[in-house]
Amino acid sequence: MNKTALTVLAGTLALVALPLKAETLRLMTWGGYAPDNVVEMFEKETGIKVKVTKSNNEGMISKLRATRGAGFDLVQPSQDRIVSAQADFNIYKPIDLSQIDTTQMVGSMLEATKKSTTHEGKVYGVPHVWGTSGLVVNRDMASNVRDYTDLCGADVAGKVSYRLKRPTLIGFAFAMGEDPFAAYGDKEKYSRIMDKVEKKLISCKANVKTYWSGGDALINLVRSGEVHAAMAWDAGGWKINNENKSVTFVAPRSGALGWIDTFALPRKTKNEAAAYKWINFVMQPKVAAMITESAGNFTASKGADNYVNDTLKAQYQESFPSADVDNIKWYPPVPAGLEEIEGKVLDRVKSAG
Repeated sequence: MNKTALTVLAGTLALVALPLKAETLRLMTWGGYAPDNVVEMFEKETGIKVKVTKSNNEGMISKLRATRGAGFDLVQPSQDRIVSAQADFNIYKPIDLSQIDTTQMVGSMLEATKKSTTHEGKVYGVPHVWGTSGLVVNRDMASNVRDYTDLCGADVAGKVSYRLKRPTLIGFAFAMGEDPFAAYGDKEKYSRIMDKVEKKLISCKANVKTYWSGGDALINLVRSGEVHAAMAWDAGGWKINNENKSVTFVAPRSGALGWIDTFALPRKTKNEAAAYKWINFVMQPKVAAMITESAGNFTASKGADNYVNDTLKAQYQESFPSADVDNIKWYPPVPAGLEEIEGKVLDRVKSAG
């Protein structure tokens, strides 16, 4: 063998001997959204290593802003926190919907997320985990409570609780026939809606046992029988239902108020292909059910509720027939100035005699 051939052979052997660098997906997400058993299944199926960093909305924005959209391949901000961050910091890139099996997603949630994450005509997020606030009701004691304004009924006087926070303002507005989200772009109109809600909440004060501030405090009030109906989160209602079958979460007639944590692509993702593979993998109903068991909240995966444990499946299906899922009012991004209007309303309700 001549010298040239030996050199080529030696080079080839050296390349073969080098260890292959494993493909990696760098995921920044919330606790419970990427449980170990799901990560293990994905890695085994795809050969892609998943590096999970747990964070929250503020942390995700802060990290991506500092790196100008680098350092991660997939992140999971809430759907109302994407457009403003993109407009201010340019940290995301548009989603290529052709790379995602959207048939696995609940249609109304997909459309709501596309709408709320669209910036300059491009979509920046698709739905993953979601939850709602609505009504937690003792059906033996408050069977007439089916909407937010029913909390002001004489049959539950002194047995009601809710927070003095913006979800209460929004929920009451919808129950009074208004659409506060549609008025987000008109401060004058929004102020008129909030004035109407303020009067209602002040007239309803005699019904309120206490304004709750923490989930555990509310659960104890309902558990003890001091409160028969409240405005609260779905997971809290189902938690009490595990102890007392008379109590459960009820989606209000005017619509539960919903949040969605999304999938979004950082602007400088290095492994976009792996990101799309992860989205399609975890949105499979059986896999999505594993995430629900871990996170405690359901996902936008169509039919995943059929694969969670029997207790949670029964609770979900009772609280959320398909029509109630489609009626959820998803929080859009909040324009500047509205929180100040809401804050003044809440202060006046609190101080009213």
